[in-house]
Amino acid sequence: PINSNSVCLLCLSVGNGEQGKPYPMTDAERVDQAYRENGFNIFVSDKISLNRSLPDIRHPNCKNKLYLEKLPNTSVIIPFHNEGWSSLLRTVHSVLNRSPPELIAEIVLVDDFSDRGMRICM
Repeated sequence: PINSNSVCLLCLSVGNGEQGKPYPMTDAERVDQAYRENGFNIFVSDKISLNRSLPDIRHPNCKNKLYLEKLPNTSVIIPFHNEGWSSLLRTVHSVLNRSPPELIAEIVLVDDFSDRGMRICM
């Protein structure tokens, strides 16, 4: 289940990249390099909030689904390789912002032999 309170609060967010809206590109050279290094524009990603809001795209029937009151907690495992720092952190924030806290036992980040010098000590 999605944490409805967080989703409602995030619906009110405005700014760069909010509600899944595109961010206008600038500086063609930096944009080109970002695409070559990451497969997406990390330059723009770095300017979008870690707590980015997204529209609720669930099917209407899913929004009305009733869940058991007590669900087991879970571990979320996020493997990554040479991932842009902002997109990786945004993924973690998305899990935290959109999940009921009592259901998240842990979030495990697994670096699959990144070689771009980004090392995370956890």
